[in-house]
Amino acid sequence: MTPAVREFLERRLGAFSYLFFSFQPRDYGPLEAARYYAAYDDICGLLPADMPRVFHHTRLNIGNPEPFDKEETARFTNDLIARYGFSWVVEDLGIWSFRGKSLPYPLPPLLTPEGREMCVEHATQWRRLLDAPISIEFPGFTEGGTFCLGHENAFQYFSDVVETADVLATIDIGHIISYQWIRGVQGEAALRELELLPLDRCIEFHLSGCQIVGNKFRDLHHGILLDEQLELLEHLLPLCPNLIGVTYEDPVFDNRGDFAPKTVPNYLRLADITERWCEDAR
Repeated sequence: MTPAVREFLERRLGAFSYLFFSFQPRDYGPLEAARYYAAYDDICGLLPADMPRVFHHTRLNIGNPEPFDKEETARFTNDLIARYGFSWVVEDLGIWSFRGKSLPYPLPPLLTPEGREMCVEHATQWRRLLDAPISIEFPGFTEGGTFCLGHENAFQYFSDVVETADVLATIDIGHIISYQWIRGVQGEAALRELELLPLDRCIEFHLSGCQIVGNKFRDLHHGILLDEQLELLEHLLPLCPNLIGVTYEDPVFDNRGDFAPKTVPNYLRLADITERWCEDAR
């Protein structure tokens, strides 16, 4: 754990209800859980024993248009689940690698009937292989960073995969906006068709720093939330009866554990919106 992360957790942990681990392979070595214990133990040593932990995977590759072997990744993941008690495992419904080659950024799945069937098959297999519930995240559609093949409505497609595979759903607010943006749907019109999403299966929202650059939507994970993200969150919160949490992805902070100044205003708005939702839920 870097000194900056330690400072941030020691100073800010009380503001959060759960901690979200985003897995990245450390190198090209073997996929063995024990190689990650030192880092994860270090972080977990700062957490209250009863603080829930969630694991964001990057190897489930649920959008892959071809079958692939899952046993090694399942063993690795279940070892981590056993040691850290992850409440659920989440991954974007995307193509993270293809025929053993990692992609620089996950692509959306093939928006075709055949692509949907393969996604259902992958998601169903992971549900059976993993020792924690799996939640599938709506994919990102970043113009200039990804491309999309197929013409099916991504909201309905996502819902069909989640419901047919009988898994949970995570909705990334920026990903929703990115999909609407790439097909030219903005403003009030961006609220249309959201009922096609599997809102009753949604247990978690993600919000990461986003920006509109040159009239293109960018999911930059730089900590600065857009007003549009917060407005969409407020619209969706009462529509998800089984929601558990709201994740602020990749906060940006300095070596003293202080939030980057530009991130503070809308982070505080996010905290206020979430607190009001918690009070209403009680």
